[in-house]
Amino acid sequence: MMEKEWWKKAVVYQIYPKSFRDADGDGSGDIKGITERLDYLKWLGADVLWVCPVYCSPMDDNGYDISDYYHIDPCFGTDEDMDELIREADRRGMKILMDLVVNHTSDEHEWFKRALEDPEGEYAGYYIFRDGRDGGPSDNLRSYFGGSAWEPVGDGSRYYFHAFGKKQPDLNWENEKVRDEIINMVNYWLDKGLGGFRVDAIGNLKKNLDISRYQPDGEDGLSYAGTYILNQPGIEKYLAELRDRAFKPHNSMTVAEVSVSDDELEEFIGKDGFFSMVFDFSYADIDIPKTGEWYLDTGWTTADLRENIFHSQLETQKCGWGALYLENHDQPRSVNKYLPPEDINDHSKKMLATLYMLLRGTPFIYQGQEIGMTNINMDSLADYDDIATADQYKRALEYGMTEDEAWNAVSRRSRDNSRTPMQWDNGKNAGFSSADNVWLKVNPNYEHINVNAESRDETSVLQYYRKLVSLRKEGRYADIITEGEFRPCESEGDTICYVREKDGRSLLVLNNFGKHQESVTAEKRFNKVVSASYGDRDGEGNVKGSGEGRRDRADAIEYVLRPYESLVLAED
Repeated sequence: MMEKEWWKKAVVYQIYPKSFRDADGDGSGDIKGITERLDYLKWLGADVLWVCPVYCSPMDDNGYDISDYYHIDPCFGTDEDMDELIREADRRGMKILMDLVVNHTSDEHEWFKRALEDPEGEYAGYYIFRDGRDGGPSDNLRSYFGGSAWEPVGDGSRYYFHAFGKKQPDLNWENEKVRDEIINMVNYWLDKGLGGFRVDAIGNLKKNLDISRYQPDGEDGLSYAGTYILNQPGIEKYLAELRDRAFKPHNSMTVAEVSVSDDELEEFIGKDGFFSMVFDFSYADIDIPKTGEWYLDTGWTTADLRENIFHSQLETQKCGWGALYLENHDQPRSVNKYLPPEDINDHSKKMLATLYMLLRGTPFIYQGQEIGMTNINMDSLADYDDIATADQYKRALEYGMTEDEAWNAVSRRSRDNSRTPMQWDNGKNAGFSSADNVWLKVNPNYEHINVNAESRDETSVLQYYRKLVSLRKEGRYADIITEGEFRPCESEGDTICYVREKDGRSLLVLNNFGKHQESVTAEKRFNKVVSASYGDRDGEGNVKGSGEGRRDRADAIEYVLRPYESLVLAED
């Protein structure tokens, strides 16, 4: 029988199927491509594979607009291909997480089609419809993807609500039949052997749509919908049903995409919480204003990042477990987000890996992150596939930015930065596909940033990720990293330092997040180097062959960290 909280010791690898590996040569990734690479993922040390949506979909939002929850979209393969992936992963000791997208469906889902056919019928109650007002929608809420959150149907006197794209109508979770349909579907997949779900946009299930006019917060006269549909009172009922009728009986791993306050954490991830863990957006979205405008710069600092990480760790460990991540399919590449362009190199990439991989929680590695993949420079807006990128560019111009400013802003933050094809080798299309044309441009730096090259180089970013995974899973420090408490250290300047501690044994993790040398004072007991991102430290912390980097004092040891260097220290 599987250990109750088996996911606490796991390392998760996130796969964006369309970009991971194309097995049939049509230019787009597929399920067989994932199965082909299971041995690589096992070699890396992954225990759980989070596979982004592969359900039937018109792909208006790359699979997050589902038209049939029970079947695989032909562009990814067959239902049998998915069964084989689950089976082959299990044979290697790995579990599959699928995306659970139940805030909305596609407008091509059979339920929505029937709702439009009969406005008074049963399926009309599966969605949220409102009569218009004064020739327009009933309120001025803005969807997450921009524009009104209401879309007209028929003669335009009736509208449906969509928190995301207009082809993604929101389900009406007030309707008990909707909840029964969703729970039956969840159990269908769990019965197939899934390890669980990454639960998409789950905080939006309960709506507060009783106001006819909301205070505008932008030049478009609209108001951000999230304020009125995120974590509204009453959502607890829906989440508890999912837990009790599906997740809990299967001992599932569930990670929720939801922002919760400190006061809500116990309810969401506590002993009897709704989910195993939740993502924390405070440091991953540190560069995005709360109202969601990618194009605006928040001006964050290392001090802000440090405060957010420390706060998240301390609050989470009071009541439950966290999900650690720096990037995913909705983020730009983390090295471009956190590092100045001139300072992106193997040392700084390894420092970022150390910073988050040794925190308390389950780490998520997004495809290509482990080899240090970067943002891509597109030539024009037409090169982007992401529907949100075009909207952000338009809104940036409306805000008053020049075309160059708007272009630079969305280029820096576009979700397509993380969706470019996985870079396997230096061959055609980076080894992603044999097709002449692939669905999204390949980053030109694939010639030197690729799995094949880095797997053969013991000093590479890939090999460093393998070392960090190994530290978490085996050897004398594994229990400290996976089970130990988090304790922040007093950090100054551009340093972010913390201790992991269990049963009187500790690790000290030092990170220099800046372009200048920093000195960090450590207790005398921390005198053994477990890991060093530069790779040229000896066991006592000196730079090999030079004697630099460590200064012994009567009461402590002073370690000199080079720009973007990390050190992991233990008691001898």
